[in-house]
Amino acid sequence: MQRIRGMIYTDQMQFRSGEIKITDDIIEDILFLDEAALTAEEAGHYLLPGLVDIHFHGCAGYDFCDGTEEAVRAIASYETRHGITTICPATMTLSEETLRGICACALAAQTETLSEGIRLSEVLRGIYLEGPFISMEKKGAQNPAYIHKPDMEMLKRLQQAAGGLIRIVAIAPETEGAMECIREGKDDFRFSIAHTCADYETARQAIEEGARHVTHLYNAMPPFTHRQPGVIGAAAEDEKTEVELICDGIHIHPSVVKSTFKLFGAERVVLISDSMMAAGMEDGEYALGGQPVTVRGNRAVLQDGTIAGSVTNLYDCMRMAVRMGIPKEEAVRAATVNPARAIGLETECGVLLPGRRADILVADREFTLLSVLKSGRVIKE
Repeated sequence: MQRIRGMIYTDQMQFRSGEIKITDDIIEDILFLDEAALTAEEAGHYLLPGLVDIHFHGCAGYDFCDGTEEAVRAIASYETRHGITTICPATMTLSEETLRGICACALAAQTETLSEGIRLSEVLRGIYLEGPFISMEKKGAQNPAYIHKPDMEMLKRLQQAAGGLIRIVAIAPETEGAMECIREGKDDFRFSIAHTCADYETARQAIEEGARHVTHLYNAMPPFTHRQPGVIGAAAEDEKTEVELICDGIHIHPSVVKSTFKLFGAERVVLISDSMMAAGMEDGEYALGGQPVTVRGNRAVLQDGTIAGSVTNLYDCMRMAVRMGIPKEEAVRAATVNPARAIGLETECGVLLPGRRADILVADREFTLLSVLKSGRVIKE
């Protein structure tokens, strides 16, 4: 049995001093103690649930859309070592044949074991289909050659290839067939309003039809104004709709980040990294969805200057949110239980509770990551 003591992030979204007991890969028990019972070192440690990134494209020089088991293993290994113990990587807008291959590869990789001794199926828990059902006008860094109108039969074929791994589907609700697709597939997929020109009324209808998520809020959609509230206004009004936020210091101004937490409430904000293959790598030339990307510092751009994802992992995005002024309890919530709920895994990960898998992070009071336990195994120390 392992025992870890520190300031535990509880299922009540608060920090309390205590001890976590781990047997094999499971949290056996959590005991709450007076802080005086902890040593000074223990009292200086935060014990967090492993983070959950539901929207990112790659890292460590690999892209999920490479469609190889080598890429999947490398991505899962990098993410786990950086405190992201559950992942749902995203595709780009590509041909159906290519997307089928990517989905089939992710399914086949589920039988793999990472070099850290962890089964890949414990880390990669889903696929985020970002495209091809998007708007041409708001394509962002997506390849326009493969944009496709929403097609439920195509989506079913992709899900069959993925063995049921597809959890979130990005969709522009103003495009032909979008409402019908949402209506028919809402019980099997979580539809996310994305890369869209939708006005308030159209977004509102999509939410009423069953869309319950918004992809990287503010990016690739009309702005929120006092006469044209658009997607942002429609999502804010619906208490069941969650929104993604990229807190890399590039995509969204700190003031807007803080305003978003106030507008939506911490329970509806999902932090994502939206990272591409250059995360964890040096400056240079990379690719995203088959398009060349230049990385300088913390910024990744296409040749026309369009921001092409981030180069920041989710743990650093969470730390950035705290530095921007988001209360630490809210920032942790937005990177753990909220994304877990968004992909239907809230009973499995994102919260430290007895009986749950022992995915635990140890950090200092500045949120410097000190160690990572995945399924009770020490991955980083």
